[in-house]
Amino acid sequence: MSADAFDWEGYWRDAGDAEYDESGPSAGHVSDVLCEFVAGRPAGPVADVGCGPGAATFALAERFPDREVVGYDTAEAVLAENRERAADRGLDNVSFERATLPAFDPDREFAVVACHFTLLYVRDVERALSNLHDAVAPGGALVFNYGNRALRDFLRVAADDPHAHTDRPFVFDPEDYTARFGPLLEGDSVLSRERIDDAVGTWPRDVYTVVERPDVRWAWHHLPHVFVPNPD
Repeated sequence: MSADAFDWEGYWRDAGDAEYDESGPSAGHVSDVLCEFVAGRPAGPVADVGCGPGAATFALAERFPDREVVGYDTAEAVLAENRERAADRGLDNVSFERATLPAFDPDREFAVVACHFTLLYVRDVERALSNLHDAVAPGGALVFNYGNRALRDFLRVAADDPHAHTDRPFVFDPEDYTARFGPLLEGDSVLSRERIDDAVGTWPRDVYTVVERPDVRWAWHHLPHVFVPNPD
């Protein structure tokens, strides 16, 4: 999702079932939580930034047929596939548009801007956060997860020799491991609550203070799930 990082266009253009299966964490650990979070927010459109194959985007569109849902990604290949799937499902409240973080200027505001499993790939992560927060309507919220120092330490175990750790979560293809996770491994995209506060001027709140926490430890320990409200 970042202009200066991994080749997501090539990745999704050549993607097969294995690559789509890799998006499973989004479906399993974000979609339900995100839908519950959105249900408690004011009416209005929702943006899913870094949507990939749209697990969370489609879940939102199906759960909230009266809300407009827009999925954003940098790869036209996955966006085109998502548009076909939306048409096949008869979903007329969802659309897909191209955006590449850290730039994000949709020329509109959303009740909720969501960004999951994406900021860890963005080197200029503060600018990305600022731009995402700017797209939130008054009374709305930016909700996202982020890679912290614990995730960076976890990934470093495999960084020197990813072929030796192919059974570990978050290894993915050993051939492009360091290219894919370079921003996090090198510390550029490692976030903390203090760094988020510096970027958007508001202290982030734990999502699980308002929705139920999933029973998956890494989903909150290595990738904290937070939201930043935009006051009225």
